[in-house]
Order: sequence, then structure tokens, then C-alpha cells
Amino acid sequence: MFGIDIGVDLGTANVLVYEKKKGIVLREPSVVAVDRDTGRILAVGEEAKRMIGRTPGNISAIRPLRDGVIADYNITETMLRYFIEKVVGHSFVFRPRIMICVPSGVTTVEKRAVQEAAEQAGARRTHLIEEPMAAAIGAGLPVDEATGSIIVDIGGGTTDVAVISLGGIVLSSSLRMAGDKFDEAIIAYMRKKFNVLIGERTAEDVKMQIGAAYPEARNLQMDVKGRDLYTGLPKSVMVTTAQVAEALQGPVAAIVDCVKKVLEDTPPELSADIIDHGIVMTGGGSMLYGLDAWLRHQTGIPAMLADDPLSCVAIGTGKALEFVERFADGQDMDSTFSKKK
Repeated sequence: MFGIDIGVDLGTANVLVYEKKKGIVLREPSVVAVDRDTGRILAVGEEAKRMIGRTPGNISAIRPLRDGVIADYNITETMLRYFIEKVVGHSFVFRPRIMICVPSGVTTVEKRAVQEAAEQAGARRTHLIEEPMAAAIGAGLPVDEATGSIIVDIGGGTTDVAVISLGGIVLSSSLRMAGDKFDEAIIAYMRKKFNVLIGERTAEDVKMQIGAAYPEARNLQMDVKGRDLYTGLPKSVMVTTAQVAEALQGPVAAIVDCVKKVLEDTPPELSADIIDHGIVMTGGGSMLYGLDAWLRHQTGIPAMLADDPLSCVAIGTGKALEFVERFADGQDMDSTFSKKK
């Protein structure tokens, strides 16, 4: 044995690591706290996330991935190294072989940046797999069969929609509109509607506790605390589900339109399969309350959440390692499953 095999879901919001034969062994936020004066890394993951919005002037809580791609290469490399060492230990005598998922719309340059970051972080070999394929495998869809399946993976930075058949992606679309944009929309709405400024963590809490894809989905309210933009003093306002749904109307509509566009371009034979099997949704963003029902209403096709939406991509990335021996070092896994047929 030359080392362990691990699959990494390098997400905008969270990093998940899947170890072969063990399952998911790490799940932490994609956040790094840095001392801006010295450049020293102060915290990574959960500890760094707790610092967001609460740091003194010389400390920045950075999310090195934005919209599904690397925004800060050096910080991403440091974060990856930290997580890899946390899983496999500090000794890199037996360096791991790593499979990393990337959004379907990334460029060759962006793919190479991910590979290089993983290699600098200690990977012996790095392979890439497109996120919707990993999500489909993790959700248990019959990706090898001659039947059409559609996957909608809504993460923190990107939404990936793909039709899969015979081990390959027939067509796909990637939209840089996902969970982060939900939070941004809530922040913008609170500023416009109530003249109250709230932070990212508060917006995420609002989204999770009372948010919904459409106003009638549920009827809840929440006391939201922020800063009054007129007085500069702390202020608390009561916000309802209907108001949050109004705030999220734009991002939700963009995701629905993306799904519709892929469905319109799907070959008729595969469309028939999709009607029978429905739309499978994965990723943290897909857990927005009522989004599955709204997608069903807008497309006329059954839509359902996968059993473990948050883990599907990581599980699929890890399972794809079973096929990695058949491919050359550093090769993408874009066409892995069509080649293995």
C-alpha cells in the first residue's frame, strides 16, 4: 500500500473529505483566519468560521473559494494542506492520492489551479471529477445505465445541472448562483426594507430557520438583530417567511430557469426517462425549504432531495476513486465512466 485514497469536495462553503473504506472523515467550513500584519494563519475551518464578523482590524476571516473556484490560491493551498494532514497525519512518506470535484463550468486554467493546489498541499496524484457526476454517484443514481437522470447540485457558490446517461454527462449547465447568493439577497433585502445591516452568519441563520423558496411554503417569523443604518445603533426587527421568500425570489428564479433550459435541450428519449425518475437535488442550497416543491410546480416533473444532500458530492468523489487506477496520473475524470464501459 503506497498511501490512502481520499476524495475531496472542495466547496465554496464547506470542505468534505471522504476516505476509502471509512466514508466521510472530515466536514469543515472553507474559512481561514489570517493575521493581515504578519500573514500568519491563525485558524482554519470551524474555528475560523466562528471569527467571521467578529475579528479585530488586523485579523481577516477569509473564504478562499468564491463561486466554486479558487479566489486566493495560497490560502486555498494552506487550507487543503491543513485538512489533508488532519485526515492522514503529518507524515507524507505515504502521500495520498486525491480525487477533487470541480464545477462543470470551470475553465482549464481553473482546473489546473485546483490540481496544483492539491499537489502543493501534499497529494501524490490528483484527479478531477465534475461536480454533477460526483453528486449523481453519491445520490445513488444509475449513472452507468442507458437511462436518463437529471441532477441539480446547489452548493455554496455554484449550481450545477446535468443530464447523465451511460456513464457520461449528456449536457450540463453551471450557474454561479447558489447558497451564498441566497445570503447576499437576504442582506440586501434587510438593508432596503428595514434599513438594517446584518452579517453573513445572521443571513444564513435567517435562511435556514424561516427561509423558503416561495411565500406559501410555511408561515414563520424571526427576530433579526443588526445595525440601524440611520442611527448606527443595534436594532431588532421581526421578519416573516413571506419577506424572506420575497428576498430570495431572484436567485430562486435563476436556478429554476437554469433547470428549465437544460430540460428544454434534453433529447426526447432521455426526457421520457427523466419524467419517470424525476429531478434529484443535492447540495446544501437544495435544502432551502420548499425548493423541491417549487421546482416541481415550475417544471411539472417530480423533484426530490437526495437522502444526504450535504454529503452526496463528497461520497461520489470518494466512490469515483474505485476507478482511478485505470487512468493516467493527473487525468480529469470528466469522461471516466464513459471510458470504463
